[in-house]
Amino acid sequence: MQHSTRVRPPASEPRFQSPLPPTHLLFLFCLVIPFRRFRGLVAVVTAFTLAHSITLIASAYNFAPDGSWFPPLIEMLIAASIVYMAIENMAGGATVKHRWMFAFGFGLIHGFGFSFALRETLQFAGTHMLTSLLSFNLGVELGQLLVLALLIPVLELLFRYVVAERMGTIILSALVCHTALHWMTERWGILTGVEIKAPAADGALWVGAMVWIVAITIAGASLWFMAAHRRDRSAQRGRARIG
Repeated sequence: MQHSTRVRPPASEPRFQSPLPPTHLLFLFCLVIPFRRFRGLVAVVTAFTLAHSITLIASAYNFAPDGSWFPPLIEMLIAASIVYMAIENMAGGATVKHRWMFAFGFGLIHGFGFSFALRETLQFAGTHMLTSLLSFNLGVELGQLLVLALLIPVLELLFRYVVAERMGTIILSALVCHTALHWMTERWGILTGVEIKAPAADGALWVGAMVWIVAITIAGASLWFMAAHRRDRSAQRGRARIG
């Protein structure tokens, strides 16, 4: 299946070619604001990368809806994910332990967004599509880590010398939320103008559904194992210090 339309970004969104689009950068920014601990955020960003890798690869191999309604829906949900993260930052109480789960869930949505941006490039990948996708994901992961390495010290300096941490978190998150809300309403306007048709309940639909269920289950189990392993290591270090 191939997507029949390509939704152009709204005029209010900056247009430039980058492995990390503006919506993705804002999402990363929201992840960093309340924590600013590189080691803890690596796990969150890795969960996000694993999730968007699943949907990006699945979309490239045509396991995604091909209706004209799908791109604007995904773009609206991406903006909504930024709004949620910004509101959570303003409300307070967010922890790394639960944020990686939200990062994984939202990463599944962002992966479709990456597939829209890569569609034209992947047409020329030929038999090397999987290699191209894995290379792209590696580049995204390295780009995300570079963004973290730049943002964390900048935010530390800002909260130390310019504004108090809690107030600064609220102000920055409010600005991000305002921008993302604007993007979300514009995408909603596009979505409401598109005719939505239910997919045919044929064998291909059920096969695709089973592939998605298996892939998400495996990814979720892998993340659960990683989280459990990390808790065990933390507990062992705690017992070693006590001993």
